[in-house]
Amino acid sequence: MKVYGRILFGVGCFLLLVASWAAAMSARSTAEKQLELMAQAAALTNDGIYILAIPLLEEAAGYNAEHTPAAEEALKRVYLALINQRGYHRRYINLLETQMSRRDAHPDIFAEAANYFIKISRLPDALAALRKGIEKTGSEALISLYESNRYAYEINRSVYDYAAAIHGGRSQVLIDGLWGLAGADGSLQIPCQYDKISTFSADRAIVMNKGEIFAVNRDNNRVAKLHEKASDFGNFAEDRFSLFIDGAWRRATGEFLIGSAVFEQIGMYSGGHAAAKSGGLWGVVDLATNWLIPPDYDEIISDELGRCYARGAAFARKGDSVYLYVDGRRIGDVYEDARPFSSEGFAAVRKNGKWGFVDITGNLAIEFAYDDALSFGQHLAAFKWGDLWGYINRSGQIVIQPLFIEAKSFANGSAPVLTERGWQFITLIEYMRGADIGL
Repeated sequence: MKVYGRILFGVGCFLLLVASWAAAMSARSTAEKQLELMAQAAALTNDGIYILAIPLLEEAAGYNAEHTPAAEEALKRVYLALINQRGYHRRYINLLETQMSRRDAHPDIFAEAANYFIKISRLPDALAALRKGIEKTGSEALISLYESNRYAYEINRSVYDYAAAIHGGRSQVLIDGLWGLAGADGSLQIPCQYDKISTFSADRAIVMNKGEIFAVNRDNNRVAKLHEKASDFGNFAEDRFSLFIDGAWRRATGEFLIGSAVFEQIGMYSGGHAAAKSGGLWGVVDLATNWLIPPDYDEIISDELGRCYARGAAFARKGDSVYLYVDGRRIGDVYEDARPFSSEGFAAVRKNGKWGFVDITGNLAIEFAYDDALSFGQHLAAFKWGDLWGYINRSGQIVIQPLFIEAKSFANGSAPVLTERGWQFITLIEYMRGADIGL
């Protein structure tokens, strides 16, 4: 039995050697076949006979062997030589997609695809290729190429007399003294027919028409009416807005349930908090009327919509000094002016007459260099140099040149800007394809 076992073992080793030799010979012959095909194709392409070189190179590239990458590169060059003829554009893209899908795909493949798409004016496809390459390879070169192209935008044709900052995917817009709501891309959604309109939240906006106050939904259908006598109201968010009744401001819900707390003034809620004035001074109050920042200040810094609070942070002014409060505690430096934080975590602040940006810990994130600025929204911040506004990214690089008379923060991929025609909306091309622009 032992002899029989040795014989079987020997036969097995022999068969394994034969199989290995056969595989090696097959691989060698496949590689040789690739070289032969590629040499034949090279002779044809040297004479400009691309059409006959293609089947040779496609066969060579079809093998899973040593020279497949070189065959693919040669094949792409031939496709590009015939790119204006029918079918070769698609063949070239298909081959790029095959190369990009491989686990060990090189960053250069993604850059090649992106540059080709940019050349043929297909920027969204270029950005998609770069995002895929960055996710797969982490290449700094791809990140740089992505950053240099991702902020291309289109400008909406709609023009308004005024457009407020975007909130809830809508902007309050004004035409001939009457208010309506535009979508984030600038398209009018609720006609400009009201004496006043609030921000849009929870599928409704508060409106005033000839002294009557009621709520409308996204289709401009009335959904609730205020029966109490009020002469003014504030912006709507987090199921709260303010009503001016009998000489004081009170809070109400979207169904017009009016609270008992009374304020001299109160802003728009954000993050569960709002700036409020009591006893002649300002503080920050929560939904339950508890003071996060006691009313001891001349002003709580708010944006044009009335928002003052995000990520636990708010700025308070006393005299000529502005202080940063985080979770009710004062931190950081003293500033001349500031803009409220958004969810981005970088806020614009002013020192020595120039604007820069601090993070939520109060540390300087971008140097003081700008004539004016707004806090970051969707990883972009509006800044002013001289008379015009543009946008920087979180690295402080100018990514949208200062071309606008005024500019507001990005939200939902868009921002209102003032041009020579009036207020219009710019929308990032990347966002139009549903991309996450927060990379």
